[in-house]
Amino acid sequence: MQHLLNLVALLGRLVLAGCRQVGGVTLFALEGLSHLVRPPFYPRLLGRAFLEIAYFSLPVVALTAVFTGMVLALQSYSGFSRFGAESAIANVVVLSITRELGPVLAGLMVAGRIGAAFAAEIGTMRVTDQIDALTTLSTNPMKYLVAPRLAAGIVAMPLLVVVADILGVMGGWLIGTTKLGFTSASYLTSTLNFMQAGDVVSGLVKAAVFGFVIALMGCWSGYTSRGGAQGVGAATTGAVVAASILILALDYVLTAMFFGL
Repeated sequence: MQHLLNLVALLGRLVLAGCRQVGGVTLFALEGLSHLVRPPFYPRLLGRAFLEIAYFSLPVVALTAVFTGMVLALQSYSGFSRFGAESAIANVVVLSITRELGPVLAGLMVAGRIGAAFAAEIGTMRVTDQIDALTTLSTNPMKYLVAPRLAAGIVAMPLLVVVADILGVMGGWLIGTTKLGFTSASYLTSTLNFMQAGDVVSGLVKAAVFGFVIALMGCWSGYTSRGGAQGVGAATTGAVVAASILILALDYVLTAMFFGL
């Protein structure tokens, strides 16, 4: 009986801890969003964060998108050839890339790179008392450290996903025309005829949400880190894991909202 009570108590503590975390992140996000529309603004910090997310993440996102499109074309051909539906490969590639794989894979790549960088940078500032020094100098840390990164994530991720969509479709086109026997004109015609604006828009909206989540979890994990270098390392890992899980969960929610499933 005592073991059962201990188990119930442990579950209760875990639930309470989870509720505190969710509540803390929600309040943190609302405060960060409120500073996006209240002066003073820091355009230089916004530009720096945008450059870090958009420009320096471009190589890894581009390579991921190209090879994803290539693999998707090969796998689609392998499966569709059993049913004589090889002509639908271009349709499947453009639909999968624009709706799902473009924003999700770009989000996961950026989460691994930018979420960790934000958490490490802000976490180091926290454990070395630099955030407290900002407060002493009458500078709001949320406005100075968090708000520019949130805005940069919201703006930069859709731009990265546009590049990912183009390169992913290009990867499928490359394999389709060099290995699968498609002519360039027929492949591109099928792609353009099947692609709809709603597919692209849904992917870009997902990208903006994912960019916000990545920046939010990186900032939150760093801002609340404790315990010196070990705490910064734990915050960095936690930011990447949390952002990745939230991207996959929100992808399902947004897909259900957009397509009424």
